[in-house]
Amino acid sequence: MPYLLLILTTLFWSGNFVLSRGMHASIPPLGLSFWRWSVALLILCFFGVHHLWRERTIAQDHSRFIVIQGLLGVTGFNSLIYLAMQSTTAINAVLVNSCVPILIALASWLMYRDLLTPRQILGVCVSLCGVLLIIAKGQLATLLQVDFNRGDIYVLIAAVMWAFYSANLKRYPPDLHPFAYLCAIVIVGLIGIFPFYLLELFQGQYIPLTTSSIVTIIYVALFASVLAFIFWNRAVRTIGANKAGPFVHLMPVFSTILAVLFLGEKLTAFHLQGMLLIFSGIVLTTFRIRQKA
Repeated sequence: MPYLLLILTTLFWSGNFVLSRGMHASIPPLGLSFWRWSVALLILCFFGVHHLWRERTIAQDHSRFIVIQGLLGVTGFNSLIYLAMQSTTAINAVLVNSCVPILIALASWLMYRDLLTPRQILGVCVSLCGVLLIIAKGQLATLLQVDFNRGDIYVLIAAVMWAFYSANLKRYPPDLHPFAYLCAIVIVGLIGIFPFYLLELFQGQYIPLTTSSIVTIIYVALFASVLAFIFWNRAVRTIGANKAGPFVHLMPVFSTILAVLFLGEKLTAFHLQGMLLIFSGIVLTTFRIRQKA
């Protein structure tokens, strides 16, 4: 089950990357971030708020943990990704975001002295090679020609925040219901986003009420926020951050599949080769081969 949850999470996040880049000229970044989480909180109100109220004492006892997670995972990570999409390409963003498994391993070591095994290190490297192969379209020269800009720095900072968010899930209070936790960090995250959203409004940047903008916000609120966060949190708490990290490398795989299905792009040999490397790396990182005695 945790592996299925991780696969679905990366699928939902792939759609988030594609949509945020596709709508970057129409929807201001902080407006998208604010309304994404506002709608997500509205959805959570139907089945999460009563858990938070019932477990408010537990939440208060772990308020520092919840505030840190809300600022890292909701305010920081998502807002920076949307800011990045104003000035970088989806390819650059996925490329920079591909360092997340390495950053998670580093954050886990800094916080808890958790180390990757040699097998896990090999798996991360193999899957990263698959990511690079897909992004480079089978040509090393393509990678050498990638032009990094300010948006890529935003993605890197966001990746660092997500790494610490994921590693910090090790401190998750075992008695706190997942819906109560998610409600709490969304509330904290929205408080963090709000002043920046107001500044964006004062600059005259508004979200147009169009079908495309409404569909985008509903998608990122339901799939990329509520479901993806519940799935990721549950999976990381079950198998650990270091094992979950390499699943981020599935994002270019799903981005490719979505492009083939909806944009009419062609599936080529380097796509298949890259996918094979990514899946091989995830298997190396995640599963052990048990030998019979």
